[in-house]
Amino acid sequence: MPYKEREINKLYYTMGEVTTMFGVNASQIRFYEREFDILQPKKNKKGNRLFTQEDISNLKIIFNLVKDKGYTLQGAREYLRSNKNEVKENQRVVDSLERLKKFLLEVRDSL
Repeated sequence: MPYKEREINKLYYTMGEVTTMFGVNASQIRFYEREFDILQPKKNKKGNRLFTQEDISNLKIIFNLVKDKGYTLQGAREYLRSNKNEVKENQRVVDSLERLKKFLLEVRDSL
């Protein structure tokens, strides 16, 4: 059986890692932090933002609503307030499907 690397889940992600994940500037992440109250990264003594896995999933939800579905910032805020559980469940399903797609592409490439 071939060796399978485990995914390493970090407790905290730095601003640089988050901007690389989403392909945006740090200013856009900071802007979304001010606009959406569900996004609240911790700050260390120096003031550097440290994002948890929950913050990353909240950012995915925000980017999905704003970038993919075309919501305005106000519309996305209202949608999140009224449908918070539904939105989180939908994002969990989307993440699961993306992992499945990645796995299937790896299988196809190995054939």
